[in-house]
Amino acid sequence: MRISLFAVGRLKSGPEKELAERYLDRFAKAGPAVGLELAKITEINESRSGNAETRKREEAASLEKMLADGAVLVLLDERGKALDSPQFAELLGGIRDQGKRDLVIAIGGPDGLDPDLSTRAAHILCFGKMTWPHQLVRVMLGEQLYRAVTILSGHPYHRV
Repeated sequence: MRISLFAVGRLKSGPEKELAERYLDRFAKAGPAVGLELAKITEINESRSGNAETRKREEAASLEKMLADGAVLVLLDERGKALDSPQFAELLGGIRDQGKRDLVIAIGGPDGLDPDLSTRAAHILCFGKMTWPHQLVRVMLGEQLYRAVTILSGHPYHRV
């Protein structure tokens, strides 16, 4: 299953970008052994519209354009469901085992994600109830994708 990341906001050079790239590289190298591959990372600039609702709507339209037919959409949102790492791995493995070809994980901008995307999303997840800067979310997501691969493959990286 191909996993793509969609992010509002671009990672600038620095330690966050290096760490996110490190985990995504690990995921890209280890994932194919368990049927998961990193397809692409799409970064868009934040909308420059004058109000938050319009910005979220414009950013959602950009996301909709990149979604392949039949792609499973997962939103990262502070109001989503918190999973532990084994549950996240199980979720990815389950979607893969259903024969889904594409999965897109979306990270919103400072205003969050357009509420209309919730109706399109198969899952809405959070990394806790706190609000995280998108740079750190990218790092945490990369690490959790890599961790999910290690869990699915029985590798000892994940310890209980």
